[in-house]
Amino acid sequence: MTLKSTADELIPELRGFQRKLLMAGGIGAVVCLLGLVLNPAQFFRSYLTTYLLLLAIALGSLALAMVHQVSGGAWGVVIRRILGAATRTLPLLTLLFIPIVVGMRYLYPWTDAAAVAQDAVLQWKQPYLNVPFFLVRAAIYFGAWNAIVFLLNKWSLQQDETGDPLMAMRMQKLAAAGLLAYGLTITFASFDWVMSIEPHWFSTIFGVLMMGGQGLAAMAFAIIALTWLSRRPPLSELVTPNHFHDLGNLMLAFTMLWAYFGFSQYLIIWSGNLPEEAEWYLHRSAHGWQFVALALVAFHFAVPFMLLLLRVTKRRGETLAKVAALILLMRYVDLFWLIHPAFHPSGLHVYWLDVLLPVSMSALWLGVFVYHLRGRALLPLHDPEFDEAVGHVRTA
Repeated sequence: MTLKSTADELIPELRGFQRKLLMAGGIGAVVCLLGLVLNPAQFFRSYLTTYLLLLAIALGSLALAMVHQVSGGAWGVVIRRILGAATRTLPLLTLLFIPIVVGMRYLYPWTDAAAVAQDAVLQWKQPYLNVPFFLVRAAIYFGAWNAIVFLLNKWSLQQDETGDPLMAMRMQKLAAAGLLAYGLTITFASFDWVMSIEPHWFSTIFGVLMMGGQGLAAMAFAIIALTWLSRRPPLSELVTPNHFHDLGNLMLAFTMLWAYFGFSQYLIIWSGNLPEEAEWYLHRSAHGWQFVALALVAFHFAVPFMLLLLRVTKRRGETLAKVAALILLMRYVDLFWLIHPAFHPSGLHVYWLDVLLPVSMSALWLGVFVYHLRGRALLPLHDPEFDEAVGHVRTA
C-alpha cells in the first residue's frame, strides 16, 4: 500500500461503516415517514431544519475548498479529500430538496393565495415571492453549485492521475469565480428558504450570517472526520499536532465571525427600533425561546471561544474534535432557533421529529459521504502545497 492507494484500500473498515450508516439512516427514515402521516406540517418544518444543516456542511466544504485553491496554504491539504467527498454529496442534497418543494404550503405563508390577497406586504413582494420564480431560483442555485462541484472534482482527479500543474491553475481560476457565485447564490437562497418563512421581516446581513454558519459547520465536520481518519494509517503517521493547531485556529476564526455577524444583525435591527424588524427577535426572546438563545450564546460562542484560545485544546485531535462536535450540534440548534419560533411564537416546542429526523438524515448523508471518500486517495499528492504540508513523507 502507498499514499496513492484509495481510502477503501487503506482503511477497509470504511465499507462496513458505510453499510451501517445507510442501514441506520434507512430505518430511521421509515419511522420518520410515520411522522409525515401523523403531522405533515411538523414533518416539513423539522425536515427543512435538518436539510439546511446537511446542506451547510456540503456547501461550506465547497467554500473552504475554493478558499484553499485561491489562497493556498498547508492547512487545506490534510482535509482536502474530506472537503471533496462532502461536496460530492451535493447531487443527493439536490434530490432531497424535493420534499421541501412538496411541503412549501406548510412552510411559506406567501404560497397561500388567500393570505396574499389579504396582506398588502405579501402583494408587494409577490413578484419575487411566488412559487414558479422560487423554483426557477432554486434550479439556478443547484445548477451553479453542482457545476462548480463537478468541475473541481473532475480536475482534482485529473491532477491525481497526471500530476499536470495546469490543473492547479484551472482550479484556482474556477475557485475565484466560484466564490463570487457562492456568495450571491447563498445570499438569495437564505432569503428564499429561511427568511421568507416570515415574509414581513427582512435583514440585509442574513445571507452573510448563513455563510458564516456554513463555513463553521464545514470546518467542524472536517476536523471530526480528520480526527477519526488520523487514528489509522497512513494518516496516523502524517497528521501532526501542527495540522490540528492550524485547523483549530481556523475554527476559532469562524466561531468569532459567526458571532460577529449574529451580533451585528441584532444590533442593527434593535437600534433601528422598527416593529416589523424587532418583532422577529421578540418571538425568539420570550416564552421559552430565550433559553435557546442563551444556550447559543454560551455553547455556540462563549465555551468554544474560550476552549479554542487554549493551545493544548488545538493540538490534541481528540479534544479539538469534541469542541467541533459541540459546535456542529449548536449549528443545528441555531437553525432550529431561526426557523421554528415562526411556527410556535407562543412557546418553545420540540417534537420527536426534531430529534429523529436529524439523526436519520445525518446517518444517510454520512453513508454517502463515506462512499465518496472511499474512492480516492486520502491525500492530494500533486497539490502544490503538499510538500509544505507533509514534505517529510516519502510518497513512493
